[in-house]
Amino acid sequence: MPIQVSDLRPGMSMEYKDGIYEIQDWEFMKPGKGCAYVKVKAKNVESGRSDDITWKSTEKVEQAYIDRRAYEYLYRDGDMFTLMDPESYDQIEVPLEKVTGLLPFLKENHLVQVASWQGKVLYINLPDFVELAVSEAEPAVKGDTAGNLVKQCTVETGTRIKVPHFVEAGMTIKIDTRTGTYVSRV
Repeated sequence: MPIQVSDLRPGMSMEYKDGIYEIQDWEFMKPGKGCAYVKVKAKNVESGRSDDITWKSTEKVEQAYIDRRAYEYLYRDGDMFTLMDPESYDQIEVPLEKVTGLLPFLKENHLVQVASWQGKVLYINLPDFVELAVSEAEPAVKGDTAGNLVKQCTVETGTRIKVPHFVEAGMTIKIDTRTGTYVSRV
């Protein structure tokens, strides 16, 4: 459905040129002379590329309705990942390139957020925080408690992260997936 560019707002999505763009910033400009215009900073949801776009305020663009749903990650079969809608039990397969950035913290039965448009998966996001078991942890040096000591550990997905010295194998920890850092014990 076409929408006037003056009605766009941050968070909305639109079809533009070669893909789907999400509005990040929007500004209405009315110069002393000439017609008003709209300046938009938009991000291509597939490529991640940001563009600055300027239109006359009377122009129209096609609004895109992105469907965002929670899916449960079931299993990996080669380069394909199978996800299931927990409400309808419908399964979809997603290629490796859509989940590459999630692999360090993606575990079977985790819920992920899938954004799709017209049946095509645009991107997948993990929750901001996940809980993973520590499979290996370097031993803490006894008596060395000065300052904020950290050590390396390996979580059940095989990812190595820095944790405080008291974390041991077998513990479950909370990790911020945006930064890949330790948050707390669970």
